Amino acid sequence: MRRTALFAASAALVAGVLARPAGAAPSAPGTFVHPGVTVSQSQLDFVRSKVNAGAQPWKGAFGQMTASKYADLNRTPKPRAVVECGSYSNPNHGCTDEREDAIAAYTHALAWYITRDDRHARKAIELMDAWSAVIRDHTNSNAPLQTGWAGSSWPRAAEIIKHTYTGNWGNSGRFATMLRTVYLPEVINGSHSNGNWELSMMEAAVGISVFLEDKASYDKAMAKFRTRTAAYVYLESDGALPKTVPSQNLNTREKIVKYWQGQSTFVDGLSQETCRDFTHTGYGLSAISHVAETSRIQGQDLYNTDVGERLRHGLGFHARYQLGAGAEGWLCGGSLKLGLGPVSEVGHNALAHRLGHAMTNTGTLTLRGRPAGSNNLFVAWETLTHGDNPA
Repeated sequence: MRRTALFAASAALVAGVLARPAGAAPSAPGTFVHPGVTVSQSQLDFVRSKVNAGAQPWKGAFGQMTASKYADLNRTPKPRAVVECGSYSNPNHGCTDEREDAIAAYTHALAWYITRDDRHARKAIELMDAWSAVIRDHTNSNAPLQTGWAGSSWPRAAEIIKHTYTGNWGNSGRFATMLRTVYLPEVINGSHSNGNWELSMMEAAVGISVFLEDKASYDKAMAKFRTRTAAYVYLESDGALPKTVPSQNLNTREKIVKYWQGQSTFVDGLSQETCRDFTHTGYGLSAISHVAETSRIQGQDLYNTDVGERLRHGLGFHARYQLGAGAEGWLCGGSLKLGLGPVSEVGHNALAHRLGHAMTNTGTLTLRGRPAGSNNLFVAWETLTHGDNPA
């Protein structure tokens, strides 16, 4: 009996170790860096200098951004008390309006920083104030994902305005309360849906935690992020099967294969959603890059951990097929649904330019997609902010 108990305890310990990603989970910095959500002040200064000098690709990317609907100084915010989003945004009661107003706030914040035109800062503030005065809840089946998407853009905008704009933002405290009471509770506990959900939710939670300087929430979100990232992109070093999120109880090969969209052969860079489609996979990879970038700004470089390895292989694997390689018979039954989206700039800049990894396919895809625009959900203007940016 004692021997059996010891064996069971040892097996449980091994399983727990295998379930955890390599490296200790990041802890919140002693002092948060601002602006520090996805883009830092040194990165913004680099972009501003390049745009003002007329240098490419930044000048072209800036022109693309300022010509978009998101940079319209006549934009009227459309806040709602309750945003109701069903599966695939059906019903769509405020879902598109919320996401796009959040992207617009970020767009105007970037435009303010680069041009120093007060009108853009005031428009960003108008958008943030309109929503913080009204919104109280997100409902229906897509509420967690919707909150994650909008909640990823809002703190990016707020960080730039609060920490670089010298004018008055009298309702910044109300905006912080909105993030703390409406957004954070919806995302902080994660999701057992497809992995892109929890990755986007943790992106929002990490960004909100930086803005609020909430160390406990930052630590909780980062721990969930590390576990989910390890369960989202496979590395051969993981063993015969992908890692799992322990609370999902994917404790047999059959369950894991079903969760991985029926895929039973695992190779470096394969994602849990590869065989679903590349678009949702792109959401997951993008969120991984955004959280890694925020963590780096806050003082802990995840690109040098398994997170960076998973992102590097994940981008490279999917870039090869997005560039036109045909699917082998072992991969998704030989049929892929492409459409990765504008998601490679942040990861490619960090891993190829900053760390020197060879990323031929990812680099080719990144250059082909420039200037990268917005996916109209939570990704926006990353050639401008991160393309070839050494800061």
